[in-house]
Amino acid sequence: MIIEVNIDPNALPLFKAPTPNNHEIHSNAINHSSDNIPNFLDYSPLAIPFRAMRPLFPPWTNESSKPKIQFISSLLTLFLSNNMFWTIRQTTQNKKHCCLAGYIRRMTEKILILDFGSQFTQLIARAVREANVYCEIIPYNKRFEIDTQLKGIILSGSPFSVNDADAPQVDVAALSAQLPILGVCYGAQLIAQQMGGRVDKSNKREYGRANLALLNTSDIFLKEVPNNSQVWMSHSDSIATLPIGFEVLAATDNIPVAIFKNTLNNFPIYGLQFHPEVHHSVAGKTLIQNFLVKVCGCSQDFTPAAFVTETIEQLKLQLGDAKVIMGLSGGVDSTVAATLISRAIGSNLHGIFVDNGVLRKNEYQQVLDIYAQLNLNVTGVDAKDLFYKALDNQTDPEAKRKAIGKTFIDVFQIEAAKVKDAAFLGQGTIYPDVIESVSVHGPSATIKSHHNVGGLPDTMHLKLVEPLRFLFKDEVRKVGLALGIPHELLFRHPFPGPGLAIRILGEVTAEKVALLQAADAIYSDALKSWNLYDKVWQAGTILLPVKSVGVMGDERTYEFTVALRAVTSVDGMTADWAHLPYDFLAHVSNEIINNVKGINRVVYDISSKPPATIEWE
Repeated sequence: MIIEVNIDPNALPLFKAPTPNNHEIHSNAINHSSDNIPNFLDYSPLAIPFRAMRPLFPPWTNESSKPKIQFISSLLTLFLSNNMFWTIRQTTQNKKHCCLAGYIRRMTEKILILDFGSQFTQLIARAVREANVYCEIIPYNKRFEIDTQLKGIILSGSPFSVNDADAPQVDVAALSAQLPILGVCYGAQLIAQQMGGRVDKSNKREYGRANLALLNTSDIFLKEVPNNSQVWMSHSDSIATLPIGFEVLAATDNIPVAIFKNTLNNFPIYGLQFHPEVHHSVAGKTLIQNFLVKVCGCSQDFTPAAFVTETIEQLKLQLGDAKVIMGLSGGVDSTVAATLISRAIGSNLHGIFVDNGVLRKNEYQQVLDIYAQLNLNVTGVDAKDLFYKALDNQTDPEAKRKAIGKTFIDVFQIEAAKVKDAAFLGQGTIYPDVIESVSVHGPSATIKSHHNVGGLPDTMHLKLVEPLRFLFKDEVRKVGLALGIPHELLFRHPFPGPGLAIRILGEVTAEKVALLQAADAIYSDALKSWNLYDKVWQAGTILLPVKSVGVMGDERTYEFTVALRAVTSVDGMTADWAHLPYDFLAHVSNEIINNVKGINRVVYDISSKPPATIEWE
């Protein structure tokens, strides 16, 4: 986009026009050098380029610099009516004439979730995102600015009691003077206590299911919430007395204040003494959506299609003609991230997909074929022998992980060095990897480590590009569908980074890998043909370091045992073993024993997480 402007270059460095509502015009052309142009992407993760003709009407001036910039009135009206603003930056200039480049930026609506250390905070964020509203999680003690993008604040739960001496605090009155507030469990109790109410220890702790008795069905917060709706409780304190000006909207058999609101504040305040974000709270997501839409006025326009369009344009601006190196795993995150980058810069993306010898059967070629269909510029590297050598005599699970990680870095660096003048390292980092989480033992905040390719940014001196860093896993899949990535890749079961190496208990050899690949392929294919694959969260086959006697025909055998594993889960944090049909398990057992020489016994793992884990190593 180029807009031609007749302007005094000496007046360029900075102006801000008086514009209505959420619309601002910025000029950032410091010293008239493109090297000094700030990163406009800091304003929001979304950007759309635009094109305009020579401006005609009207002039805007700043009292100090008096620059004159003219716009086509109809185009300006379109910008403002669609709730957008314009950022301008200088690209070229001469003594009497300047060309400025800019892009339209939608003012992304945002909900902020203040995290007090609850294990359910990410579920709140996912519920908000499912309502097509953008949100972010930050620690309760991190400073933030309230701007026109911010539509409301949610206060999370916490393992603390509000009556603890070191209980985490925020200034509820100051926040509620500027924005609508929703408190969940601890957040609700904090609101009540700070505003003049009383929170006491409950006569008995309330955990598990309860039913709501609605006391004011006319409130917009309760719209489409049925009476006697099931909710999920998890608290040992209860609100004994509400502050003046607050009203009870719902109760349960055991607590008189399950939902409340403030009727006197400039901005609405709501509180819930249960967890609306968990699936046991049947109308919980309706309550959250009512807060977002009916209370905060969110427009619900954070959609996968919008994210794709706007992110690709943002990447074009961020990367320009730069080359990007990216290690691909064949998984959902790296594939979606690579596709977005490729749509922005084409063959300047240099993907590297390494066969580490512990992939699933035929996975290496299948993934390369999919990458070719997506027009991704990817180099396949067959490094199986290097990985088998690194895994030789390694039996400890952590030692196997480290061996695979180090070998991958070595291979990746050799291949990356072949790409001259690369400036960026692409990664499939997603939001759970970067969310700041609260340390409940002190005021400091901790940050979860990224799943970056270990050490590469430091040793290769590359800048990171992470187009998915604000998305949850389910959102990544939706974006992948919008990009046209095949369903079978996007919805494959989770697969561990070290691959089959941690599904082979004990030492890893090429022969054992071949055995496990064959057995696992039979199991996976059977799940699909019996329409069970999408009904389980994750399934896999484990090769045990156990041989047992068997009989096949007139011969005795002494061969390996495999364990089949399948679990159901919502997010992988907890999991139950999948109750697969007996006739299905019998079919898979027969197929493996009859077709994979070296395996004569099949068992099924019926352990849940906790106490067991999903993977065996």
